[in-house]
Amino acid sequence: MPVETASLTSHLFTDLTSPVSVEGLEPFYSTSLGSAYLGDSLDVLKRMPEGSVDLIMTSPPYALEFKKEYGNQSKDKYQEWFLEFAREFHRVLKDDGSFVLNIAGSWNKGNPTKSLYQYKLLIALVEEVGFHLAQEFFWYNPAKMPVPAEWVTVRRIRVKDSVEHVWWLSKTPHPKANNRKVLKPYSKDMIRLNERGLKNTQRPSGHMINESFADVTHGGSIPPNVFEDEQQQATDFMKFGNNAANDNYALACKERGMKRHPARFPNALPEFFINFLTNDQDLIMDPFAGSNTTGAVAERMNRKWLAVDCVEDYLEGSKFRFV
Repeated sequence: MPVETASLTSHLFTDLTSPVSVEGLEPFYSTSLGSAYLGDSLDVLKRMPEGSVDLIMTSPPYALEFKKEYGNQSKDKYQEWFLEFAREFHRVLKDDGSFVLNIAGSWNKGNPTKSLYQYKLLIALVEEVGFHLAQEFFWYNPAKMPVPAEWVTVRRIRVKDSVEHVWWLSKTPHPKANNRKVLKPYSKDMIRLNERGLKNTQRPSGHMINESFADVTHGGSIPPNVFEDEQQQATDFMKFGNNAANDNYALACKERGMKRHPARFPNALPEFFINFLTNDQDLIMDPFAGSNTTGAVAERMNRKWLAVDCVEDYLEGSKFRFV
């Protein structure tokens, strides 16, 4: 660890007895609520007891045409590679636990057409591993680059890909979940509707609307499955940029010349699912932790956490998330 890194973070990571440990392995660092491990997450998973994790929240390397510095599998090998991890995910999850997977699409090489690799993976996760698709979510990421450049900015025959899949999978059809914990503020239209009153009516679709539809005494509106609002205001999409350059993590890494993980997801993504799917002191795991956004959010929300990554530089930098 560089001297300046040690002086800044040593008080956080010394003489701590974390409630999370993996038999036979020494953590890279620990906090009062969790531990980060440097190495192969498959090895870590195989050492963990069955039914011990409440939520696995992760974003693995995608199957992209061009290689990333953090490593990514080709599309033709992706399903075989990922299913080995997925079987362990299924084993270590509690019966009421959830597995939330953020994954993006990929273009076919040399053609302006999209691969089906992520959909094939989803089918395999359900039909081969035994997961249930509890619900699909969509994350609008305005920071996405307009690629492939040949089709988007040169020939201009395609538009920018700005949406990623977030699949909520579960071990049983009835995982622990409570949407009351992720309610959004009521919209101005809803407030006006409540004040004006609503008569029983039937929509053209056949849905019956009664007076209770305009009730605003439940504490907020149920959120949609499309994420938009990066300021977390009352809007209808999940729109979270992942290019933050001025948070503690990014600034600390920059000041010390340390490598930042190039594909971080925003705090708001794990925050939503940790709120929605877990309770206080539950165990959250990210087996492809990168800069450990999931672990830091879990710590802030008083959940236990376990993170694994195989790149030391990324885990070293992730310590700044806990400063």
